[in-house]
Amino acid sequence: MHFAQYYLDCLSQASYLIGDETTGRAVLVDPRRDIDDYLRDAEAAGLRIELIIETHFHADFLSGHLELARATGATIAFGEAAETGYPIRRLRDGERIFLGVDAAADGADGANGAGGVAAAGEAGAAAPSGVTLTVLATPGHTPESICVVVHEQPDAPEPYGVLTGDTLFVGDVGRPDLLAATGLTPEEMAGRLHRSLHDKLLTLPDATRVFPAHGAGSACGRNLSTETTSTIGEQRRYNYALQPMPEAEFVRLVTAGQPATPGYFAHDAALNRDGHPLLDTAPPAVLTLDAALAACRDAGAVLLDSRPLAAYTEAHFTGSLHTSLDTRFAEYAGSVVAPGMPIVLISDPGTESEARLRLARIGYDHVLGHVPDPAAELARRPDLVTRTHRLAAGEAPSADAQLIDVRNPSEYAAGALPNAVNLPLATLPTSCATLDPDRPVVLYCRSGSRSVIAAALLEARGFRDVRDIVGGYEGAVSACG
Repeated sequence: MHFAQYYLDCLSQASYLIGDETTGRAVLVDPRRDIDDYLRDAEAAGLRIELIIETHFHADFLSGHLELARATGATIAFGEAAETGYPIRRLRDGERIFLGVDAAADGADGANGAGGVAAAGEAGAAAPSGVTLTVLATPGHTPESICVVVHEQPDAPEPYGVLTGDTLFVGDVGRPDLLAATGLTPEEMAGRLHRSLHDKLLTLPDATRVFPAHGAGSACGRNLSTETTSTIGEQRRYNYALQPMPEAEFVRLVTAGQPATPGYFAHDAALNRDGHPLLDTAPPAVLTLDAALAACRDAGAVLLDSRPLAAYTEAHFTGSLHTSLDTRFAEYAGSVVAPGMPIVLISDPGTESEARLRLARIGYDHVLGHVPDPAAELARRPDLVTRTHRLAAGEAPSADAQLIDVRNPSEYAAGALPNAVNLPLATLPTSCATLDPDRPVVLYCRSGSRSVIAAALLEARGFRDVRDIVGGYEGAVSACG
């Protein structure tokens, strides 16, 4: 069996290539939009990607099922409850997919057999052999969520592992309150999730490896581990949400204290469901500063500065937004830039293509171009330059300042500065309407990164006196002894 995990740190996202080395038939699960790694590795291993399985409609990134289907001719598959704007194969609960069956012998016709990947019960199918996948319907994170159990042979006494999508993470379970599950309350979804976990996943042997779709840092849960794999047994013992408790207590537990939802999540879930343009891999166009400013004035574009925090705070174009490539660039960009808004990149030379790709991974394709040498342009046009105003960790805000904690609710609940109001970064574009733009605003996060992003947003919205605390909450607590 060929089994490979592809983990993307900047989005905390995992995808999987599974193939039978005897027949060369392979399945790709939860692909990201840039697919070159999958195609290269499949070719090197002598595999043909014949089926693309999405465990659910992802909300935190734009899936690569359309790009991969165009490149390989593979069929796209979702759980049976999925409704899409493009043709798919619907996978039934308990359905088995045999990768070890030879395509010439199994009688699959492409439309019903998903490009030759045979399912149990297909007419003319050869005796099952080799790598076998079993579909489990596991609604809860979303209504159409599925998990995929992997067997090296159909009669193997124990599974090799289970791909759990966003149903089960290492250390957590999928949140049941995302906008992808419209029409159902978080409590209803949490009840379904409880049943999916206990009636499906926790019936697997303890030695079964767990391969989730996300790791630490993802907004799809609140307690994800930095480990990207585990076992059912380890999760049964250590995962807080899998401990023995009544369903009502589970519902209360998993619906409370979830991270704030970035504004782009609903946008991505809809694109993953309805379809989207294929990824454009061309480098971003080169724009003069005058052309960039004209795009802001005439087309409503935003300047998005992707340089490191220190460079941005020292000098940046007035009104530009900020999120650095050395942080969770795409997620933070999706928190402060509205979907569909034209973007001009202010990037260090040689990083503009990476910035554009990361934006494309969340469906932000409307990048007009980039200014090629920001440092030179900032030096040339001091009249357009602003420096971020920052408070030292031990410096007290003024008495009339509005003190804002931009961390997630669970972080705020665990400890906050006196008199601070919690307005998470992900919701700040709308919640900032509750603030007085004529009064000073002081912002802080955990260590000082999100607060600079938030300060840039407020400055762009016309707030006159905005400062953030260097080192964030951790720095302020340390400075106070």
